[in-house]
Amino acid sequence: MTKQQVKILLSTLLILGVAGLTAWLLQNSNIAVLNPKGLIATQQRDLIITATLLTLIVVIPVFILTFFIAWKYRAGNPKAKYTPDWDHHKGLEFAWWAIPSAIILVLSVITWTSTHELDPYKPIQSTKKAVTIQVVALQWKWLFIYPEQNIATVNYIQFPEDTPINFEITADAPMNSFWIPQLGGQVYAMAGMKTKLHLMAGETGSYHGSSANLSGEGFSGMRFEAKATSGADFDAWVKTTQQSSNALTPASYHELSEPSQNNPVTVYSRSTPGLYDDIIMKFMSPHAPADAHSDQSRHEATP
Repeated sequence: MTKQQVKILLSTLLILGVAGLTAWLLQNSNIAVLNPKGLIATQQRDLIITATLLTLIVVIPVFILTFFIAWKYRAGNPKAKYTPDWDHHKGLEFAWWAIPSAIILVLSVITWTSTHELDPYKPIQSTKKAVTIQVVALQWKWLFIYPEQNIATVNYIQFPEDTPINFEITADAPMNSFWIPQLGGQVYAMAGMKTKLHLMAGETGSYHGSSANLSGEGFSGMRFEAKATSGADFDAWVKTTQQSSNALTPASYHELSEPSQNNPVTVYSRSTPGLYDDIIMKFMSPHAPADAHSDQSRHEATP
């Protein structure tokens, strides 16, 4: 075997080895966005794969041609044809403009369609009544308010499977981002604003939630558990939580809103009515009193 053949063989084995190792790592790694557990996350996963495969139609030939041209026209190859006057080829010019243009056109149609289908503000159609959860990003923890159940939690949420979840998201701290990778994409939490996100878990399980936006020294600990259970288990959890001795009052919220790191899970049996709206409106009204949770400030800020 010649030295040239040995180089070709080693290069081929290296490429196959890298490809095989990559495939093995992907297969044995629990990459959240590629292991969806909800309706929205599944559609987003399929969109990622479709877009990736379409771009590979151009990317793979480019890499192959890069190695091929570099090898064929290397300095040590006397058989390489020298054509200094060949500036273009009509057929090749058409191919490397037409194929990428067609792919971009297809991707643009897919992007337009999926953008409307996966709009985070778009409610999920279901025969089951949606559960509303109000999300407040604090430093460095998450507060979740269940207005219909009159309970609240810190760094933990629970909801029934196969049931639409309507998240209403804001912040009482620097801008952040709310994300449950296995259920759907992230949505920003901003002070004085309310964003929305509609998700639904397709099966029971415990899913990792986190902040997807760098927000200071406590960012790494700003995590929470999102647990999907059966409807009966969710109702039982709500009843148990409603028996807690903790209450989310303006005073306890003021204490909770102070910066702190690695907060444990906390549950509240009661929440001050309108607390979520007060948190938003204290950034909206320049004349609002310092206590954002007073009934008077809420009345003045409401048209």
